[in-house]
Amino acid sequence: MDVILWIIIILLFLLSFLSLVFPIIPGTLAIWAGFLLFHFLLDNSELSGFFWTAMVVLTILLLVSDIIANSFFVKKYGGTKWGERSAAVGVIVGSFIIPPLGILIVPFVAVLIVEMLQQRSPQDAFRASIGSLFGFLSGSVAKIVVQLIMIIWFFIAI
Repeated sequence: MDVILWIIIILLFLLSFLSLVFPIIPGTLAIWAGFLLFHFLLDNSELSGFFWTAMVVLTILLLVSDIIANSFFVKKYGGTKWGERSAAVGVIVGSFIIPPLGILIVPFVAVLIVEMLQQRSPQDAFRASIGSLFGFLSGSVAKIVVQLIMIIWFFIAI
């Protein structure tokens, strides 16, 4: 039974990385499901209070990193609030259209269209679209790093 639980835990950790390509998959929840399976079904004495507190902090960082990165880069490249919002919606919609490239193409096009509809010059709209692309990519890199830290910390703790 332990072997089956370990396989499930590892699959959940791997599933968390699929959330980078398919944002509709709750990657953070997959990591937590792995932690909780271990804690409640294998060994509830291994993970300390410090571990759980750190995981909560890292989870908050994971959830906020995407929003902050996207917002920062769209603003930095001259985008509007509507451009920021369309980038966020574009990532979600794009995960269903032409996966995995849709999460790059759809937000880019969405920001471009929204910025053009707001009477922005083509150059400004294109720059904001580039910002959405950089925001998504930097948010993804941040997620990879934080998820790896969480998973590696888990294995070190046990």
